[in-house]
Amino acid sequence: MASAIGTSWSRDAIERALSRVREIGVVGAGGGGFPTAVKLQAQVSTVIANAAECEPLLHKDKELLHHCFEPFLQGLEAAMAITGAWRGVIGVKEKYHDLIAALESHTPPNIRVASLPDVYPAGDEFILVNLVTGRIIPPGGLPKDVDAAVVNVETLVNLGLDRPVTHKYLTIAGAVHNPITVRVPIGMSIGEVIEAAGGATVRDFGVLIGGVMMAKPATGLDMPVTKTTGGLVILPASHKVWQRHNAPLSQARKIGRSACDQCRFCTEFCPRFLLGHPIQPHMAMQALGFSMTPNATLAGTLACCECNLCTMLACPEDLDPKTICAQAKQAARAQGISFKDIVGAESVHPMAEFRRVPMHRLIAKLGLSEFNNIGPLVEYSFAPRTVRILLKQHAGAAAVPVVKTGDRVSEADLVAAMEPGKLGAPIHASINGTVTVGRDEILIEAE
Repeated sequence: MASAIGTSWSRDAIERALSRVREIGVVGAGGGGFPTAVKLQAQVSTVIANAAECEPLLHKDKELLHHCFEPFLQGLEAAMAITGAWRGVIGVKEKYHDLIAALESHTPPNIRVASLPDVYPAGDEFILVNLVTGRIIPPGGLPKDVDAAVVNVETLVNLGLDRPVTHKYLTIAGAVHNPITVRVPIGMSIGEVIEAAGGATVRDFGVLIGGVMMAKPATGLDMPVTKTTGGLVILPASHKVWQRHNAPLSQARKIGRSACDQCRFCTEFCPRFLLGHPIQPHMAMQALGFSMTPNATLAGTLACCECNLCTMLACPEDLDPKTICAQAKQAARAQGISFKDIVGAESVHPMAEFRRVPMHRLIAKLGLSEFNNIGPLVEYSFAPRTVRILLKQHAGAAAVPVVKTGDRVSEADLVAAMEPGKLGAPIHASINGTVTVGRDEILIEAE
């Protein structure tokens, strides 16, 4: 997508650019899946490229900056022009000295590189905005509320490439023979993708989709890659992280009710609490022992970002405050409680800087030190016989098929579109083949 940094785009040019972003189906590739055309409608002074990628063992964003810099820069400049931003910032972990040096030597004067501490969760946009600008996004707010927009690196690469989104970059990590980052056709099964990394090193394993901390356990190796799949972490079935992600809610509630000693560690390490947000996970744990939960406690949990730090690192009793907070959020919404019922962010906690969790400590705590922490981007020729393209792989409503069973399509052809007025993004074929339309997916069998 052509950019015009240094000049002002007319309203017509901006509308044409936004229409093109919608047309090619760009969504937040960092995991949220929010339609990028909607995000870029905000007029802000600063666009922040999120390359923090703070999930352990993942390397996709860093590798894209190394190998896809030109389309990334074009995408960042286009995002700046569309939003009217006069400043761009690339947030990168300070440990990547060679990458930072390369970026600083190839970016224009109005784009700077921000060196970020190697901590979790530096990639959370609330934390990132505060690290870069010093501002605090209010609870329930968005970066635009503090005059900024945050966009993932791969999302900006997709903007710069200016073509329908048909493939996804992701890291394959953990218990595999050869941890790598690859470009994968959307809809391909994760089982086939894992084979590109030489397969699992253990017979009995599970797959975490999206990372280690905020992952969703895969229900089977036939699950398809989507526009938001950022990583596949393979772990032995006996690994404590895999077991924690698969523990039942009833267990979390029962054990939490009997064993929580209100030490407050979950609260004192909570990134949103340290930003000044009114969330106190220890209060949600305390409420387990009562038949009625105070509205103030329920309202505060709305500010939980579900980073999982309280559960995976802070709690000395191996309890699950994150799950309890997530359930409390659902209860709050069911009762009609919203962010307007809680006070806004006040100020950053004076100990916030000293309670950041270093990545190497987190990796050690999670028992991940045994895995090779690399993920170089490699070229790999995938040839799936079938892809399952989900109709809902973005925030908002599901897309509606525009093809019918038996149709033949080519890669990049439109296969599903959004109904007028609904939030979402169109979907395109990732391979050439013949279509079968299902209830919530489109299957394409390769020719």
